[in-house]
Amino acid sequence: MYRNLLLLRLKMCIFLIGFICFFGGVTAQNSPFYKEIQAFKKKDSIQTPIKNAILLIGSSSFKNWVDVQNYFPLFPIMNRGFGGSTLPDVIQFANDVIFPYEPKQILIYCGENDLASADSVTATMVFNRFKQLFQIIRDRLPKVSVAYISMKPSPSRERLLPKMIEGNKLIKKYLGKKKNTAFIDVYSKMFDANGEVMKDIFLKDNLHMNSKGYVIWQKIIAPYLLK
Repeated sequence: MYRNLLLLRLKMCIFLIGFICFFGGVTAQNSPFYKEIQAFKKKDSIQTPIKNAILLIGSSSFKNWVDVQNYFPLFPIMNRGFGGSTLPDVIQFANDVIFPYEPKQILIYCGENDLASADSVTATMVFNRFKQLFQIIRDRLPKVSVAYISMKPSPSRERLLPKMIEGNKLIKKYLGKKKNTAFIDVYSKMFDANGEVMKDIFLKDNLHMNSKGYVIWQKIIAPYLLK
């Protein structure tokens, strides 16, 4: 009887694992970013990615930085930013865009799209999502340096600036108590002398940056990169 009970429990465990894997795969395939993730995998199958690099993860501010390696020629850079991703999206695809690369440092730019997705999303919610992602990384890669790049201001999202300020503040305070981390403030460097968000560092959509914007980021980020 005891043996039968053990067999029953084993079968239930196998069923649950299969159930989770199946529906997890279905959920991933339904994601708007599924094709981008598959493109990363195809690229990696053609050319083995370098290990021990600086890994960029997050949303389109990273995705659009296609020539990021040229900005940091002395550092091996791996860019895995995708779409208009939110923190839950990065969490969902962590096994695809983080852990296979065995990075020495992870730079995160994400959270801005979370706030833009719905008025009901608060700075505290973004902070809690970031903590979840950070803990996932820490559990699997406890010695890897993690840096968060502050949510940036943009002309098209000026209504969100108060939430961004609050969210950045919460994340900065949290990382200040964690070892081997950094909070990189790009937010405060993207205003002009009149306290207005710079207009000439953005594309026509007034959301994504042009090369002038990335030069600003380059100067701020460079001192934090691990050699």
